[in-house]
Amino acid sequence: MKVRRIRAGLMIIAGLMGVASCRATFNPATYADMDALFKAAMAQYNGKHYDNSAKAFERLTTELPARDPRVPISFFYLAKSQEKNGEKLLAAKSYSRIYEQFPEDTLADDGLYLSGMAYKAMWRKPELDAEYGQSALTQFRTLLALYPNSSFAPRGGQQMAALDEWFATKDYLTGTHYLKRKAYDSAIIYFKDVIKLHPAASKTRDAYLRLHEAYTAINYKDDARDLCDNMRKSYPTDREVQRECGPAPPVATK
Repeated sequence: MKVRRIRAGLMIIAGLMGVASCRATFNPATYADMDALFKAAMAQYNGKHYDNSAKAFERLTTELPARDPRVPISFFYLAKSQEKNGEKLLAAKSYSRIYEQFPEDTLADDGLYLSGMAYKAMWRKPELDAEYGQSALTQFRTLLALYPNSSFAPRGGQQMAALDEWFATKDYLTGTHYLKRKAYDSAIIYFKDVIKLHPAASKTRDAYLRLHEAYTAINYKDDARDLCDNMRKSYPTDREVQRECGPAPPVATK
């Protein structure tokens, strides 16, 4: 029994080593024929060997003839391989190459949407640097501008709305940070940005209230009064607005 177990164990180890060896020996540079390389690249991707498929598709993007219909496909699967490997920034750029080089290709709108999603995934929290969020927004805007009839257009619009919420939240949190430290001028700038740039965001009402708080703290009475007039129009039934600003002044009669 012990001998059989040992032999079975050795066979399993040998099999695993054989699989590892097959993976390790895959080298896209050994393929002289692009047809064979393309088939091998797809096989590596479908086999979930994403390091290998990324290398193979990267070679295809540079060595296939520029008009070969497999070039945009290769960029697409290069990006997907990079994404599977956790290389979101590389994937975002590879997806972008499809619409940049092949704007008429059927994968161009796919690439724009997926590029935006890859950038968006790298902006993990609203309070963090928004560079990738801005890149995502650019991709979604481009998608809607160039491919308004794309099946991805509605989803792109939804992603833009989600990003708008995050941008508003980021500015609101920054404004709140300055307000707590009594840096009122800085706080005012950020709260105004929320109101002006993100009027439909859920944080906009709060930005109005905190802006009123900042105006009141530095005794900007005229600005506070005008702001209350705007809040009453935008949030006529909001109790916190009513509590902060009081009832609307009576309309003067002749």
